[in-house]
Amino acid sequence: MATSQHFQPPPVKTTPKEINEKIKFDRWWFLLMGVILLIIILITFKPDPFRRILFFVSDGISVTIFTTLVSFVLVLIFGLITGLARLSKITIIRGIATVYVEVIRGIPLLVQLMFWYFAFPSVIQSVGQALSIPSLIGYRANPIFMAILGLTFCYSAYMSEVYRAGIQSISRGQMEAARSLGMTFVQSMRYVILPQALRVILPPVGNEFITLLKDSSLVSVVAVADITRRGREFMAANFIPVNTWVMVALLYLVLTLFSARIVNWIEVKTRLER
Repeated sequence: MATSQHFQPPPVKTTPKEINEKIKFDRWWFLLMGVILLIIILITFKPDPFRRILFFVSDGISVTIFTTLVSFVLVLIFGLITGLARLSKITIIRGIATVYVEVIRGIPLLVQLMFWYFAFPSVIQSVGQALSIPSLIGYRANPIFMAILGLTFCYSAYMSEVYRAGIQSISRGQMEAARSLGMTFVQSMRYVILPQALRVILPPVGNEFITLLKDSSLVSVVAVADITRRGREFMAANFIPVNTWVMVALLYLVLTLFSARIVNWIEVKTRLER
């Protein structure tokens, strides 16, 4: 049986000049280092309150990173499933996926997070009362789990459109050639279409990750002790809003700039591998 090697696109010859342009140093790293240097200066020359703020919100940094990474991994998985469902030839599957995408994209993320944390547990408890199941009657929502669920449920709808656009950008002839050699639909998608589509969708996927990282600040409204919530707690206890939110903003800026540079590095590496 033919392998996927028959479907690898022909190597693109890259001139030395193009290679040098691709691997040259990303100057935006200087901006990231500048922001980090600014934080160091603030906590060194004005430790009160900036050092206290940084120490207070430091545990929220790990919560923000954990919530974002777990949500993004789930978004990649469920976004792909939904994207394939949107391309399905089965009307019911395609219809359900389309309705899900259109409905979820029409509801603000903040509203969805509040639904999962405040309303969904009530639904579970009502079901438990109706079925007389004690474990469901006493159900209590875990803030981080509900936040991850809300982010995943929302962003999977957006990611599915990224996948769908990437898959549709691949020539139909690729799928027809794979099927003509005896591959099933699943094998064709796995070995032929998706590897090529992933290169196409890498930039928008990176942008989705950065957007998700910033939108993770919304989970602070559902009792998740992320950077934003810890900042609110510090401000409420010390009544110094300017300094507090300057430090919080700088921390988010470090995370987003670092993520953007990693995404850019991955894009450059994938282009070079072509």
